[in-house]
Amino acid sequence: MTTSATSDFYAVIPAGGVGSRLWPLSRADEPKFLHDLAGTGNSLLVDTWNRLEPLAGENIVVVCGVAHKKTVRRELPELNKANLVLEPNPKDSTAAIALAAAIIARRNPDAIIGSFAADHVIADERRFGKAVREAIATAREGYIVTIGIRPTEASTAFGYIEIGEALAVDGAPHAHRAVTFTEKPKVEIATEYFDGDRHLWNAGMFIAKASVLLDELRANRPDVAGPIDAIADAWDTRDRDDVVAKNWKLIPTVAIDYAVAEPAAEHGRLAVIPGEFRWDDVGDFAALARLHNQGRSNVLATLGENTRVLNEGSSGVVVSQTKRLISVVGVKDIVIVDTDDALLVTNAANAQRVKNIVETIRRTGADDVL
Repeated sequence: MTTSATSDFYAVIPAGGVGSRLWPLSRADEPKFLHDLAGTGNSLLVDTWNRLEPLAGENIVVVCGVAHKKTVRRELPELNKANLVLEPNPKDSTAAIALAAAIIARRNPDAIIGSFAADHVIADERRFGKAVREAIATAREGYIVTIGIRPTEASTAFGYIEIGEALAVDGAPHAHRAVTFTEKPKVEIATEYFDGDRHLWNAGMFIAKASVLLDELRANRPDVAGPIDAIADAWDTRDRDDVVAKNWKLIPTVAIDYAVAEPAAEHGRLAVIPGEFRWDDVGDFAALARLHNQGRSNVLATLGENTRVLNEGSSGVVVSQTKRLISVVGVKDIVIVDTDDALLVTNAANAQRVKNIVETIRRTGADDVL
């Protein structure tokens, strides 16, 4: 175990979701978290593991779908076999995080857990680690803690957390009470939040004592907590498969923001640590272009091995998984994604609409390209 790791801290990595706004790069059998979108030479999953290992050591639990079991094990050979939690089918973030928390709580009743998505990009790992340690200290005081990101623009693609009064927590000088959540506001509200200094982006990072998080879930969503508790009770026994088969289908699909975080804020039990590091959820190809162009407006980023791209006065991003020569002439903010069986052409302004194309493909039954 890494010497600087916190012994009672367990990192949970929910590795789910297809990332439909990144189609045709992200597919059901090779979702977003398995791609090197940050240009580090590793998948986003491996990058996530690498920044959590100094904090949690061997105490890292990965939750993924059955279909990705072999790939996750190949990507993370250090992952303890007992710390790979397989979902029969996706049920959104509450089920994934709560099941991991419940399993961990039965192995270590004093555990503090932190949930961190497998497919986000974080640039400054030192500042990230500092924020997590402050969150752990705050969680020890009984709070459910989230790490919010300082907005860099009036984005309508993220939820916002309103910062309340400072909390007196030893080891967490930047801890504040979290007052409210606002889901993806309209541009006027996002601009108001950005111009002020009381709102942070919701990055979906949650840190809490496993027992506290589960108690909050039991109070707010017993319909989720009941099946989760039954599965966790049987997880390390011979009855696991039978109990999972009986109970997993009973769990409603709900995001942890609604099931735990928002009620905890209403009860005064939610805290927030401002994250002073560069973060991106790489939610669409416009975000991917920003990530690699680093604010430069006249740059065409190219991603992929052995790409063959000719650029004449264009900007945006080209992702190529083929050997085709791609020529881009005189277009701004272009998005081109070239794979063996599908080609996407759009621009940054319409990047969010890629999800609509995926829904259209699904309705037509052309699942072979999804």
